[in-house]
Amino acid sequence: MSIEPILRSLLPDTAALRHDGVTVGGVDLRELAETYGTPLFVYDEATLRARCHEAAGAFDDGVAFASKSFLCGAMARLALEEGLCVDVATGGELDLVLRSGVPPRRVIMHGNNKSKEEIARAIKEGVHRLIVDNFDEIERLGELVGAGTSVNALVRVTPGVEAHTHEYVRTGQEDTKFGFSVASGDARRAISMMRELAGVTLHGVHAHIGSQIFEVEGFSQSMSVLADFTRGDDFDELCIGGGLGVAYVAGESAPSISEWARATRDAARESGLRAEVRILAEPGRSIVAQAGVTLYRVGVVKHVTQRTYMAVDGGMSDNPRPVLYGSGYEAFDLGRPLADRPQSVRLVGKHCESGDVLIDEAHLPAATGVGDLVATPVTGAYGYSMASNYNRVPRPAVVFVRDGSAREVLRRETVDDLARLEV
Repeated sequence: MSIEPILRSLLPDTAALRHDGVTVGGVDLRELAETYGTPLFVYDEATLRARCHEAAGAFDDGVAFASKSFLCGAMARLALEEGLCVDVATGGELDLVLRSGVPPRRVIMHGNNKSKEEIARAIKEGVHRLIVDNFDEIERLGELVGAGTSVNALVRVTPGVEAHTHEYVRTGQEDTKFGFSVASGDARRAISMMRELAGVTLHGVHAHIGSQIFEVEGFSQSMSVLADFTRGDDFDELCIGGGLGVAYVAGESAPSISEWARATRDAARESGLRAEVRILAEPGRSIVAQAGVTLYRVGVVKHVTQRTYMAVDGGMSDNPRPVLYGSGYEAFDLGRPLADRPQSVRLVGKHCESGDVLIDEAHLPAATGVGDLVATPVTGAYGYSMASNYNRVPRPAVVFVRDGSAREVLRRETVDDLARLEV
C-alpha cells in the first residue's frame, strides 16, 4: 500500500516542500542537520508568534503560555513579546523564566506541591498570580503573607468535567491530585479560607480539565460550572486552563485557539457571567506543537519476519510521548518529501529498551534507508520539555528559524555536560 506524501497541514506555517528538500522559515532542513547535527529540534518562529498572537487576541489580558509544553529563555521572551503571560509549575521553571527577562508581573505560578521556599520566592518576586491548589498550601501561604507582603491569587478547582482524552492527562474529574472539588464543598471552603488571609487578593478561580482535547464542549461545560459556582463571589477573572488538542497524524483535526475562545465566551455569556469578568486560558501545546519538527538520521534498517525496523539516532530520550501515552506521529524523508510512502517500518530509537518506539508504523519512500534524514512533524510540545538522558544520551540542540536565518537557542549537550554532577 502506498501512502501519499506528508500532509502540508501537519507542518509549520512557513514550510515549503520541493521534490528534493524541505524549507521552514526559509531555511533548508537538511542544511540545518548538517550544521547542528541530529537529532535536532527545529522551530518555526513565525508559527510560534502567530499562535501566541492569536491567543492574546482571543482571550483577555492575563492569558498565559503554558511553559511546561516547551520552555527555554528564547521561547519565554517570544511569548512575552506577543502579549502573553508565562505560567510555570515549579521553582526551576520560575527561575528560568525570570532569568530570561520576563517581568514577575507577567508570570503565573502553578504547582500541586509548592514548597514553602517556592511560595516565598513567588511572593518576594511579585508574580502576577499564584494559583493555590490545596489546603496545605493555604496554610503555608498564611505563614508567609501578612504585614508588608501581598500576593494576587486564584483558587484551582476541579469542576467535575471529565475530558475525553488519555487518563494520564485528565485533570478535571473528581479523582485527581489537582485542585479543590466543587462538588464536595472543598472549593467553597478554600475560597473562604483564602479571604481570611491578610495580604491575599483573591481574583477568581482556575480550572483545567485535561490535555490533548479535540472537542470544545468540555471547555464550555467547565466555564458553565465556573460561572455558576462563582455567581455571588464578585470575582474579576476566571481561567479555564489549557488542554486544547492538535492534530498529530492524518485524519485528526482540532479547533483553533480562536474557536476554543469563542466557545468558552459563548458558554460564559449563556451562563450569565458578568461582561466585565476577564476570561483567561493557558495554551501550550496549541502554540508550540505544530511549530516544531524533529530531524533524525537513519542508522540501521533491520528486516524480520513480522516487519522492518528502522532505527534513528534519537528516540525515547527526546520524545517520550509514544512510550508514555501511545501517542501517534507521522514521518517523512527530508530528501524525498513529495514522494509516495510505500515503505512501512517501525521507527525506533537507539535506547536499550524494546519499548523505544517513536512510530509503530511509519510510512516512508521506498528508497529511504541508512544515512538518510527523516523528520517527525508536530513535535514542538513535550519533546524537549520531557527529554531525558536515559542511556547517557545528550539532549539535542534547538534551533529557531525565521526569514531565511537560523539561530541556536539551546546548544546540544555533551558527555562533559552529563559528567558535571559527578562528585
